[in-house]
Amino acid sequence: MERALETIAHGSTPLETIRATAGALAESFAEDLGIRGGRIYARDDDGDYELVATFGEAAKSPIGLRVSRQYHAIERLLDECCVVMELSDTGLDRELEAELGTRDQFAAIVVADGEYALSLDVVRPESDREDLLATLNIVRLAINQKLREERMQQILQESRRIQESILPRRIPTYGDFDLAARTVPAEIVGGDFYDFIALTDSVFYVVVADATGHGLPAALQVRDIYTGLRMGLSREFKLSRTLERLNQIIHRSRLATKFVSLFLAEVEVGGTVMYCNAGHPPAILVRSGGEVELLRTGGPIIGPRLDAHYTVDIAHLSPGDLMVLYSDGITETRHRDREQEFSAERLTALARDLRDRSAGDIVESILREVTAFSDGRPPDDDRTLVVVKRADHVGRENGE
Repeated sequence: MERALETIAHGSTPLETIRATAGALAESFAEDLGIRGGRIYARDDDGDYELVATFGEAAKSPIGLRVSRQYHAIERLLDECCVVMELSDTGLDRELEAELGTRDQFAAIVVADGEYALSLDVVRPESDREDLLATLNIVRLAINQKLREERMQQILQESRRIQESILPRRIPTYGDFDLAARTVPAEIVGGDFYDFIALTDSVFYVVVADATGHGLPAALQVRDIYTGLRMGLSREFKLSRTLERLNQIIHRSRLATKFVSLFLAEVEVGGTVMYCNAGHPPAILVRSGGEVELLRTGGPIIGPRLDAHYTVDIAHLSPGDLMVLYSDGITETRHRDREQEFSAERLTALARDLRDRSAGDIVESILREVTAFSDGRPPDDDRTLVVVKRADHVGRENGE
């Protein structure tokens, strides 16, 4: 049994996985259980089953032959998931079974939530039915587990493709601004998102968002944020109007995750910043002299309330000032002793200490500090950090 289960390998499709497993069954249990070959059926759009493959020593039955969902053997199989039957059993159609190539006795299992049925020729009628049923039930569960793993991998890969398609491939250049950003997902795919969106040569937007959850639902939610923002901002809607429309989209979403926090800022190359905070950790504005402002104005988290409204506020980035946008995966990172969090206060102090560095150095230095704080453990939540710094024209960059 162990050897047989080890042969349940990954296939390029569910059918290939089942086909490989079926062949291994015929090899592994030929002597002990009399399994010499069989047939694989796939459920069609009408719920009937179509013969799609044979294996082992099974008769070469006509591929494409269909068996009705109402056929006695199929109904019983779907009810019990694993059966052993003989041609003499009541309800079997001798002519159909002969066309299929069935011998005196056969066993069958259904896998992948009924999408496939696997019929096995058993050439030793004296085989112990209890042993046969126990063996096939274990194999059925193992195949289902393998198919679920493959499905999850496909979902994760699709989620990764979605996320990679919407994150900026490179950091753009605007005026005398120094920009840097990085996201570290807690899993293969995260629910965090950042973007830089050009409106004109003199105006750009920067956004950080955090969708609840992980995996494909969060990736799809982030995709909606990405699309909604770019559509709204390209039409030159006001920030508040853009977020209200976006809130309506997320509120009506059918996805399991429907809560998104977001910080959105419109930045002019002259330094004027119009921003709106939708239930997100406040951005940290650090002046060149070390003074700190927290940008809190906005409204509720996006999604729960259809009638949510948002307020816009104004700040200003003078030469040497910087703005730090982040997700709570940064500040809620747990210390190695699990007793304390990295905290917004620690992040603010660190940003102040690093204010003379380049934006890229600030991002990497903060993320290193967060990793060291947690003793290098994998993150419990996605970590995203964006730094928008206006160049200091008197040469304070990089500590000069």
